[in-house]
Amino acid sequence: MQRILSHMRKAIEEYHMIEEGDKIAICLSGGKDSITMLKAFKNLQIFYPKKFEIIAVSVNPGFEFFDVNFLKSICDEVDIPLFIDNSHAKEIVFDIRKEKNPCSLCANLRRGVINSIAIEQGCNKIALGHNQDDVLETFLLNLLYTGNIGTFSPKSYMDRTKITLIRPLVYTPEKEIKRFIKKNNISVMPKVCPMDGTSKREDMKNLIYTLSKNIPMIRANLFGAIQRNLEDWKIK
Repeated sequence: MQRILSHMRKAIEEYHMIEEGDKIAICLSGGKDSITMLKAFKNLQIFYPKKFEIIAVSVNPGFEFFDVNFLKSICDEVDIPLFIDNSHAKEIVFDIRKEKNPCSLCANLRRGVINSIAIEQGCNKIALGHNQDDVLETFLLNLLYTGNIGTFSPKSYMDRTKITLIRPLVYTPEKEIKRFIKKNNISVMPKVCPMDGTSKREDMKNLIYTLSKNIPMIRANLFGAIQRNLEDWKIK
């Protein structure tokens, strides 16, 4: 946990992600990233100089293997209240719309539900579990598929909802999260989306892995380029 907290605290402090009195909605999917972030936030809450509240929020998209009881047990273990909304994302995306590239629409639907829960519960911030590898994969997706140079920001304010999105794991490599999960024998929810492992994002993950065989520093180089050259990534 110390390594995770070290990466996480660096991101939080460099981008001023937490202020005194914040109420933060932690997005909990049941995967390794969100579970790690939830546990890290609980630890951070104990010693962080700025006091803040946390809740967990989740969206049940309607897939067969989505386990509500599993999420409840995780939150009960760390004494964090959980709020779940049963959405119809699966039905809308796969059954009604029959989307060939469903990820964007599904993400938008889930984002809307999460925002609504956060507002109802009086939260002013939402924490998303994107890790450092997600940053790199999104950068390559934008570059190769749209011709744009960019990725998501560590912190961004949404004018319409008056909520700030924070991504405290942006400095945390995926391998560190996997190591934490394995070392502590933490169970994670099986992947429930039929697109897992077949998306363009997975292609970018494989591309980085292949390139790293000949360019060992590729992850560090890409991440450094993002920090140096993207306006949203300049130290605030």
